[in-house]
Amino acid sequence: MVNDSRRERARSVAASSPVAVVVLDSERRVVALSPEAERLLPGVGLDDRLAEDALVAQPEILALFFGALPELSAYQELRMGFTAAVSHELRTPLARLLALLENATLPGSDIDGLMEQAVREVEETRELIDDVLFLGELETGREVVSLGRTRAKPVVDEIVDSLADRADHAGVTLAVDGDLDVELPLRPRMLRVVVENLVANSIRYAGQGTTCTIELLSGDDGPTLTVSDDGGGVPVTDLPRLFERFYRGDQARTSRGTGLGLAIVKHIVTSAGGTIDATSEPGRGLTIRIAFPRS
Repeated sequence: MVNDSRRERARSVAASSPVAVVVLDSERRVVALSPEAERLLPGVGLDDRLAEDALVAQPEILALFFGALPELSAYQELRMGFTAAVSHELRTPLARLLALLENATLPGSDIDGLMEQAVREVEETRELIDDVLFLGELETGREVVSLGRTRAKPVVDEIVDSLADRADHAGVTLAVDGDLDVELPLRPRMLRVVVENLVANSIRYAGQGTTCTIELLSGDDGPTLTVSDDGGGVPVTDLPRLFERFYRGDQARTSRGTGLGLAIVKHIVTSAGGTIDATSEPGRGLTIRIAFPRS
């Protein structure tokens, strides 16, 4: 059986999980359920015994077993939940890839079209793996986030140029505004990661006919970087979870993406001593503002 302290921690981890996770003890009794798992397992409650065939019928549910495990620290439990989420996220493109390959064996199938889609699925999987590895490097301290200062405008211009075709295809106009000589306390590589993820997020979700503006300012309290768009915005209920790993609002669920971009941005910014916040109103766009203390 699982003691009370571990039971409470398991429930806390499951409650914040964006994917379907059920935690079981050694007797297959339910210790914790994530909200998504509760939806997929109607009628199943805490301490109920969950038969194996119930999980087989719901392959999207990830089962974690606590029964025979040694006492885990909160950090280990968090990492376990993260691993479960990564596993879930990898299943989706792999399942689509398998379906495409199976369709390619059918008579009269469009081999070229299916292979083109399969290549996109492989690229999406590689992007997810790259983001997971990069976030892992950040969390273990292998990447020095803040080392000296970087003049931001040339980096922003470079990223805008590199994303121009993608923005045109999405019908999004990119604009750069503010002070030309703003310096941010980030290595050039880290600044590129931050700006690229924020701009790519606007390109992906703002919508046709919108504008994404990257603004650099030197305020009395310190420099700021703001990326805003005038698109559809984000529901108020989604804002508090915008920077969570793998969290996707209703709009984002219909779009491709690893679900890690904004989480990586937040980690970089906070590691460098900065703050990040998002504001939005439905129909009035999304604004993400990053502020660093005055040096």
